[in-house]
Amino acid sequence: MSHNEESWTPKKSNTMPIGPMPLCRVEITAQSLVNGRLNVFLIRRQEAPYKGSWALPGGVLRVDLDANLDAAAKRVAAERLGIAPPNLRQLAAVGARGRGPRGEEAWALSVVYRALIPASTLSFTPDKRAAEVRWVAVDELPTKIAFEHSALIELAARQTRADIASLTFPAGFIPERFTLGALQRLCEEVLGTRLDKPSFRRKLRDRELVEPIAGAQQRGDPHRPAAIYRLSSD
Repeated sequence: MSHNEESWTPKKSNTMPIGPMPLCRVEITAQSLVNGRLNVFLIRRQEAPYKGSWALPGGVLRVDLDANLDAAAKRVAAERLGIAPPNLRQLAAVGARGRGPRGEEAWALSVVYRALIPASTLSFTPDKRAAEVRWVAVDELPTKIAFEHSALIELAARQTRADIASLTFPAGFIPERFTLGALQRLCEEVLGTRLDKPSFRRKLRDRELVEPIAGAQQRGDPHRPAAIYRLSSD
């Protein structure tokens, strides 16, 4: 047998076979003011694992529908909350075995988003995954919460309060027209603490965060009507 006719044995590949891929989900930490306190929107799970426990609303990442993670978050929010909040922000990514419905050995990955919305804008439609929902104060969470969602809710609340404390107002949350007193009360309710009025107004003025609406006043006090403001357009 000539040299060219020698038998050939393929070399072994060092590439490891690809195993099962993790289930990928998007979870939404929707926060709002309810009865003057910062709340989070929770669903009661109807499926394993953690059936009967409270959890964040969420949905599976769809590679056929979602161009990227932000698009997935907007779609899931629209499906689960009835709205796509304009201030969705990525909060964290968590993953581990046993987090999904495929068994204790199956992996599940969740990318978590947060948003601060007016409670009146939410429109929930019950389904087989969640027949019961509830707004819950972030400082008084129920004991039965699925996965690591308690820690995620606490993280979202801290970051949201840090935004408000620094006067970084999430898009779509502040009313279009407001008095400075009403804006301060809104911030105090999110923060769960009182703010010094002169200091609060000085920061708004120094950073040019608000602007008066010409000729607009609130006539609560006939002797001292309050000026109406809006967020600065810059």
